[in-house]
Amino acid sequence: MKTIQVKIHTEFIKLEALLKFEGLVETGGEAKERIQAGEVGVNGETCTMRGKKLRPGDVITLDDLRVEVV
Repeated sequence: MKTIQVKIHTEFIKLEALLKFEGLVETGGEAKERIQAGEVGVNGETCTMRGKKLRPGDVITLDDLRVEVV
């Protein structure tokens, strides 16, 4: 599983925005579909909330990718 780190300069970033920002999905619509389909994990648990606030220390998984928020 490949790991990448995403540095944020704000208190949090929403899950949907992170997926788009990092290019893990093509569009916001695709992000919404993949999140609602249960394909995205946050801190080891399936997350279906597009607006989930991610903060430094959170880990997102999608396909064979692990994304650490720093």
